Amino acid sequence: MSSLQNEDLQAALDDAVARYVQRNPKSKDLHDEAVKSLPGGNTRAVLHTDPFPLCVRSSNRHMVTSEDEQNLVDFTGEFTAALYGHSHPVIQGAVRHVLENVGMNVSATTAQEQRFAKAICQRFGVDQVRFTNSGTEANLHALAAARHFTKKRKVVVFGGGYHGSFLGFAEGASAANNVDVDDWIVAKYNDLDSTTRAIRSNGVAAVLAEGMQGAGGCICGTPEFLACIQETASEAGVLFILDEVMTSRMSTNGLAGVQGLRPDLKTFGKWLGGGVSFGAFGGRADIMAAFDPRSPHALPHSGTFNNNTLAMHLGYAGLTKIYTPDVANEFTERGNQFLSRLNRVTEGTRLCFTGCGTVMNAHFPADGSRVITNAADVTEVRQLKDLFWFEMLESGFWIARRGLVALILETPQAELDRFVSCVEGFISRNKAFVALDSD
Repeated sequence: MSSLQNEDLQAALDDAVARYVQRNPKSKDLHDEAVKSLPGGNTRAVLHTDPFPLCVRSSNRHMVTSEDEQNLVDFTGEFTAALYGHSHPVIQGAVRHVLENVGMNVSATTAQEQRFAKAICQRFGVDQVRFTNSGTEANLHALAAARHFTKKRKVVVFGGGYHGSFLGFAEGASAANNVDVDDWIVAKYNDLDSTTRAIRSNGVAAVLAEGMQGAGGCICGTPEFLACIQETASEAGVLFILDEVMTSRMSTNGLAGVQGLRPDLKTFGKWLGGGVSFGAFGGRADIMAAFDPRSPHALPHSGTFNNNTLAMHLGYAGLTKIYTPDVANEFTERGNQFLSRLNRVTEGTRLCFTGCGTVMNAHFPADGSRVITNAADVTEVRQLKDLFWFEMLESGFWIARRGLVALILETPQAELDRFVSCVEGFISRNKAFVALDSD
């Protein structure tokens, strides 16, 4: 874009911000109060939004309501965790059952624990599984298992990857708060040569990868890339850990099933908890045996809430009564069709959508790229992405500021149709900035 177009775009963004401030005075007041007791008024960095975050008061089914009385279709979906929405009757029934008949903290193993474990093993093709409190913990324990099994330390990861609070590689390097900083080998996502060299390096215990980089912009691994990881790791005696924290909702058996992958270990989290904090890791029995407390040399694995009754009951109810294999396949196909429609109506513009199934991300490549295999290779027009967020909010859609859309199971088709229309409206209103022929 020309310098004049950039100035006009900034003016349009400034106007959108001004409207946002005017419409949300209560959210601003609450933020001003929050900064007095929380650094930046925030305890979860991804939820921060300039000039201040929207404050949500309540939710129901596929909707959220802000403190400023705006009703919004929830397209953020708790960053893929809120698959069942906010008031599914099966989940509500499971909550009541736990509160009335089981109790919250029983300080013991329960029959429900093994039922849920068995269901996960059968659904996702792992021999054994262990529960944790989050996807972050699941990945950390899976890495501990891999290092114990191989007697090596280094781990291959990928630029743009995110595996939890202390395991981020957004800029192609280890984040400032990462653990084990010296043990990471950061390869380039979707690059076969970089991947092969990294896995064949000396001292590598495991390769940890997402089949689709969620926090990295919903960038999908190509079949060739994912097959390269699996084959090269097997040849080199390196364990392949597939992070399915976000992608296990893709079809019946997760993204591993879609791509025909057979990793040594898988990690899970988010939606599988049925709406409460949850994580799990599992895989080959010989690797998971490291956590068998009957062994005198077992690895420690503690966690007060690992098998908390809410997660065990809600997760099991969701997996077996709501998100059955047929429902998972149908919902994933519905998402794929929605994603295809979005990319059709944005052809010839700087707006495109990446992703898989019901999880996707809006991008605004400056050069109009339509195929993105590595986020580091693309320069985006940040002002357009911000303007898109503000305008979709005005249209009644709650998407993540970074452009993430994670669909909720109960969302009516009419709202998907309306979102497509709103995207077309955004393009029409902002043609001077998004159209490639405007340069």
